[in-house]
Amino acid sequence: MDVHQALAEFVEKFCTQVDESKRQIQFDSDWPSPCILEEHAEDGQLVTWKPVLQDAGQSFDNLESALELTIHPDIKAFYTLFWSDPLSAKAEQGNCELLQAWNQEDFHRLQENLIGHVLMKRRLKQAVTFFIGLTDEEDFILSVDNDTGQVCLEQVGCEPTRVLAPSISAFLQGLDPKQ
Repeated sequence: MDVHQALAEFVEKFCTQVDESKRQIQFDSDWPSPCILEEHAEDGQLVTWKPVLQDAGQSFDNLESALELTIHPDIKAFYTLFWSDPLSAKAEQGNCELLQAWNQEDFHRLQENLIGHVLMKRRLKQAVTFFIGLTDEEDFILSVDNDTGQVCLEQVGCEPTRVLAPSISAFLQGLDPKQ
């Protein structure tokens, strides 16, 4: 199963198993998203959101050019399928949040943060990883080894400490939505 298929299946489970009341945020007219279900809302009003498919326009070409690096195709697939708020999940190892882009501006911010992460890894002379999520453990992130595609547990500023799955797809298949 590829990353798009595994992520689409997780998102479907997330939307059916996580109550809409757990998918509410305060509306901000300066931070719009196609994820917001309400057509009309006022700033501060609670609105429900749901992951929605991106159009085909998102790309990592500029990031690859800036970093002079080919990004693992699974990482690109993970970040270019849905617009979404972070997705809460339960893994065998504990709770986590899968990061996604909320809108086009957020996608650009994500890319800037990924550049910063890679530059830090290079400065520390560590293997290049890209983050895909957060954990309940302070300073630990879910990252993907750019060479192997393995999903790892990584303390910020350190080499990954443990391989959690051989691929993003395998990792996603082992997750359950968190209520």
